[in-house]
Amino acid sequence: MHTSASNLRSLIEDRTARIGVIGLGYVGMPLAMAALEGGFRILGFDTNAERVAQINRGESFIAHISDERLLGALKNGRLEATADFDRLSEPDVLIIAVPTPLSKYREPDLSFVVNSTQAIAKKLRTGQLIVLESTSYPGTTRQVMKPILEATGLVSGKDFYLAFSPEREDPGNQNFNTRSIPKVVAGEDEGALAVVDALYSCIVERTIRVSTLDTAEAVKLTENIFRAVNIALVNELKVIFSVMGIDIWEVVEAAKTKPFGYMPFYPGPGLGGHCIPIDPFYLTWKAREFGIATRFIELAGQINIEMPRYVVARLAEALDASSGRGLKGARILIIGMAYKKNVEDTRESASLVLAELAEERGAIVEYHDPFVPVIPQTRAHAALAGRRSIALTKDAIGLYDATLIATDHDVIDYALLAKFSKLVIDTRNACGRRGLVEDWIVKA
Repeated sequence: MHTSASNLRSLIEDRTARIGVIGLGYVGMPLAMAALEGGFRILGFDTNAERVAQINRGESFIAHISDERLLGALKNGRLEATADFDRLSEPDVLIIAVPTPLSKYREPDLSFVVNSTQAIAKKLRTGQLIVLESTSYPGTTRQVMKPILEATGLVSGKDFYLAFSPEREDPGNQNFNTRSIPKVVAGEDEGALAVVDALYSCIVERTIRVSTLDTAEAVKLTENIFRAVNIALVNELKVIFSVMGIDIWEVVEAAKTKPFGYMPFYPGPGLGGHCIPIDPFYLTWKAREFGIATRFIELAGQINIEMPRYVVARLAEALDASSGRGLKGARILIIGMAYKKNVEDTRESASLVLAELAEERGAIVEYHDPFVPVIPQTRAHAALAGRRSIALTKDAIGLYDATLIATDHDVIDYALLAKFSKLVIDTRNACGRRGLVEDWIVKA
């Protein structure tokens, strides 16, 4: 191992190294808090000055990070957020946790990664460890980041160290958190691997070394493609079994009693979140460089993308069957605007698509979500931004022609919905799981 790598490793193991986290969102903030609680001082960077100010006031925007926990970190001086990227030379370790979205043509948008790397390059100094956590295609760290950093004249493996460790956050999961989820780590060379492994060993309970940066990037894609493909399969089975009069949720519950060779996945109104709807397309894009068609992955993506249209079609059919009217002019209440239950995250949420599709067909749409009081601004659904969650009361429920359960938050009073709704379209089996079975509750 290079001498300076040994020095950096010693700083890390002594907890005297300062860690910089670039991107204080749903990945960066939990990571910063876990690192802080592992004994490190944290300097967080974000381009959003309002978010920086909010963090420095001790106001958390993530449900599982309390204000008290954040204030405690700020009061002892071990956490600071800044929008001043001229300070990137201060930390000994810089971890990039920024978004990697898709363009409107479903091609990788690495602008946040590139911009962050360019900012680092301006202040890069000898002995720093640079880690990418953002999900991307194999080759990103080595082919995109490394040339930008080495254009400074500093050399990876000699003057600085380059690593990749894919984020594995699962917001709302009560069983696993940043510290308890095993962490895959890879370095460009032996020194970088030793340093990045030492770093995460101080933060999480277990690390898993892999041989190359590209391998680590492929691990993350494989995890999310596995989920995307299996969700697509069960969504397609839902459509098939529905025509046959078979309840897909009952099928899955019975199938999962098999103690081997089966893992349960559940259907829904479409994929959401920043990973599963996006990550598979990073691999399909990269595979084209090698002349390989990713038919299986792309088919799964297409099935999942079409799910909101299927749900809206089922909603229209159920309205017609129950009241003789279609969607035009119908008042629809969507339950849940977050992409998954018990979180406030609306990124890539199928509920946003459902609302727009229903309104395109003439419906009047409102929503209730205790985690999302106001729909935030998004690039893809700008027209929905600023809408507010309505209060869920029996009188309010009765005003709507149909209630569409899109996100099954645990705090929702499903018995109230079932009792006072004229029609319920349940995409999550939220009512069925609670024994609420009525003629006007339709699974979709």
